[in-house]
Amino acid sequence: MSPMKSQNVSRVVLASGVGAVLAATALLYLPELLDGGPPRPPSPAERAASAAHAGAPAALPDLVALIGDREEWLRENPDDAPSWAVLGAAYTERGVRLGDARDLSRAGRALDRSLAELPAERGNLDAQLGLGVLAGARGDWKGAKEWGERVRKAAPRRWNTYPLLIDAYNGLGDRPAARKAMERLEELHGGAVVRGRAAQVYRDRGWREDADATALDAAALAATDAERAAAHTRLGQFAWERGEAAEALERYGTALRFVRDHGPALAGRARALAVLGRTDEAQRDWRAALARQPLPEYVLEAGELAESLGLDGDARAAYERLRSGSWASPQAEVVLGLLDADHGAPGAAVARLRAAWAEGRRSVAVADALGWALFRAGEPEKALPYARQAVEEGPRSAPFTYHLGEIERALGRTGRARRHLEEALRIHPAFSPLHAPRAAAALARLGEPDPGVVPEDALSEEDLKRLAASGAREKEEAVPEVAEEQETPKAQRTRKAQGTPEEARAPEEAEASRGTG
Repeated sequence: MSPMKSQNVSRVVLASGVGAVLAATALLYLPELLDGGPPRPPSPAERAASAAHAGAPAALPDLVALIGDREEWLRENPDDAPSWAVLGAAYTERGVRLGDARDLSRAGRALDRSLAELPAERGNLDAQLGLGVLAGARGDWKGAKEWGERVRKAAPRRWNTYPLLIDAYNGLGDRPAARKAMERLEELHGGAVVRGRAAQVYRDRGWREDADATALDAAALAATDAERAAAHTRLGQFAWERGEAAEALERYGTALRFVRDHGPALAGRARALAVLGRTDEAQRDWRAALARQPLPEYVLEAGELAESLGLDGDARAAYERLRSGSWASPQAEVVLGLLDADHGAPGAAVARLRAAWAEGRRSVAVADALGWALFRAGEPEKALPYARQAVEEGPRSAPFTYHLGEIERALGRTGRARRHLEEALRIHPAFSPLHAPRAAAALARLGEPDPGVVPEDALSEEDLKRLAASGAREKEEAVPEVAEEQETPKAQRTRKAQGTPEEARAPEEAEASRGTG
């Protein structure tokens, strides 16, 4: 690549968010204008730059080519601040996609160098945004929020700032702010990338029909093979979470036809194959996924499949790999917490996740994992508010609902426990090779309810107050489960958004109010 061409590529800045590739943009490389002749096929580095301009995922080989191009350029031009920002953001993206913490360290050095060459007060927004994305990749949502809000204040119409803010607000548990950021993103930008992001937001809010329709829009709008692979992987994820393993398998297969070694699609196909009884193929795909994208959540899933198959040596190797690794993933704390909770060290899991919570990492995933760790450590009363928060504020999740059901069962709240265990298996009868059978066994131990009696614990606080006030404390007079099922989706969303006064409080406050803090 000539120096002139290389300079133009240096003006494109990549940035990656959690679970997706985000982009900061400047000028695109336009070979037909620079050459003064007919267009030529773009180089891999140029393709990565073009993907960044659209906010789309770059193919991994193209991303690697862009990194090599910028490293070479900067050896001769070390004062090029935009190129340092490009390099830092590209390192972050590669680190997240490959789970390599070393790339995150490289990213920090490159972004700091960019700010040294062109300080923030002189308008280096690219490096500031890159530092925000890097903070998010490390699970530092406070830092991600601070950098993102700085960039938004300086350039409020810069659309690629908003995906970072959505992730940061969700990571901090500020869902209203995340919703506002999503609305602003949709006002500023369209296309496959934003439709895909909107689909994920709808999924996180439990709006499955909206999520599916929007994900289909994103797939239809996808313009490159990398975009199409990401879009069909998302559709596979949604089908999997609905318990539709055959449809998920088809969607993941489509994604792999576009990008044959797409890590998330390989992992998704492994899950679906295991549920369909094709366990040898599932293990093969897990090995391929981990070779391509060794993320901590994939290592844990592969280990639990091995354990469910009686392959204890393989399972132990996976768990040891998790414990001894250095992970470039914002989900690492949750995954390691769940590993310790379920596989031998629940006290360590509680300490790890309490620390994350105290630092402001208050996503629904952290709430669920902390609740489960407390339960596994023998403190179900303290676990309950966290598990309840995850179910009420998060997506329609079989694992979250299972965790809540088991905690309620331990507390003797049989009505609610039965309802939530049934719901977990209704959402996805085979949500985990280890935990779905345990959910079914727990439900069987509860037995069938007495048809003439509704357990008091199955009633909501509102129901109990109403019955007490009317003097009709007959337990069989109210069955909240049926009332919930008859509500329209809109009414359910409204009820869930408003909640009850107790539900609206932070878990610590709920604990304190019961004297368990």
